[in-house]
Amino acid sequence: MKQYLTLFLSILLFSCSSDSDELIKEVTVKINFSQNWDATTIEKSDLSNTEFTNKLGTELTIEKLRYLISRITLTDGSDKVTVFDGYKLIDVSKTDELTHTLPQKISEGSYKLAVTFGFNNTDNTDGTYQDLNSASWNVPAMLGGGYHFMQMDGKYLNKSNVQSNFNYHAIRAVDNTDPTNLKFEDTFFTIELGTVSIKNDATIEVKMNVAEWFKNPNEWDLNTLNTMLMPNFSAQKLMAENGKAGVFSLGTISQ
Repeated sequence: MKQYLTLFLSILLFSCSSDSDELIKEVTVKINFSQNWDATTIEKSDLSNTEFTNKLGTELTIEKLRYLISRITLTDGSDKVTVFDGYKLIDVSKTDELTHTLPQKISEGSYKLAVTFGFNNTDNTDGTYQDLNSASWNVPAMLGGGYHFMQMDGKYLNKSNVQSNFNYHAIRAVDNTDPTNLKFEDTFFTIELGTVSIKNDATIEVKMNVAEWFKNPNEWDLNTLNTMLMPNFSAQKLMAENGKAGVFSLGTISQ
């Protein structure tokens, strides 16, 4: 009788332990997108108010900052890749919409995290996404259609000490010298953010250092490159180079 009781208790404990383990294996992951200027946080209240200085010494204010992240990817220790379909339009003016919940749960563990800035060519299909259409995120047909990757608008103090507008808009680079034969170059890019250890439900911070868009590897002169950048084939490639070089990084993990 004692042997049966011991066996019963062992099975019961193993079953409870297994059930408990199973419960905590599948967790919800959220990505929180934060923005800063060389470690100084940028929030909604900073828009049109806070003055920043870029690497060339140009003073500027940011009035609008929106950008698109897609194809969030987690790769586990066995090199199993999970790509989460969908995208997130981050708008600094919408404080309550800076966090994106991944559409499916994952198992606890260590993962390499990667995200794509903008849309790849498969996803960047003209007129497909109604929410982006409503957000005026479209690229004109004369520039190949599809969608923006980023819109950063503001004012800068030009060489004559006069406030002037800038529109730092990132799209797929297009050479429209011949409107009947548009030539494209990819300017979306995937950022490998590093390894994250996920236990329980987690919120992972992805940081954008806005100052980096203006300094590395290309020092951005707003007196030369300020507006009408969408049809500027060379400017779009310079933007992508700067974006790849260190704009995005991994922040804190809360769990």
